[in-house]
Amino acid sequence: MKTYQARQGKVLVVVSAVFSVVCLGITLATRPWVMRGAGGLSGGVLGWLPVAVVAGCLPFMIRGYAIAEDAILVKRLFWTTRLARAGLQSAEVVPDAMCKSLRTCGNGGAFSFSGWYWSKALGHYRAFVTNPNDAVVLRFDKRTVVLSPATPDGFVRELQC
Repeated sequence: MKTYQARQGKVLVVVSAVFSVVCLGITLATRPWVMRGAGGLSGGVLGWLPVAVVAGCLPFMIRGYAIAEDAILVKRLFWTTRLARAGLQSAEVVPDAMCKSLRTCGNGGAFSFSGWYWSKALGHYRAFVTNPNDAVVLRFDKRTVVLSPATPDGFVRELQC
């Protein structure tokens, strides 16, 4: 099984950092209000909600990819998402694949760009991306998937073997 790193792109690092700082800032800014007892139990819970959102996004971080004989594996923080290779029609490096895409459901930069997206060029697709400049478009019979291994050309070559 051949493995590939998931390089963190500059945009992802900036968006993740800003997201984390803003959420932590909101929590710290509301601490005096919560400590005075304003809002009761709901105020205490809401005060920690931004930190909980950050913690909820962390497990979906993409750490890498692997190519097995029958599947492409997306390595997350605590689990692996398996994409069966059955029906794979093509794999192509497309650095601007996510340009002008709309996120229909998913994460738009808090530790990954993952979820379901739509663009005029690709139609509906699923993304597991950390660096849009390393995008690889996988076209299956009934779906399209975008990944971003650190060495996209080597990833595509390995899939074609």
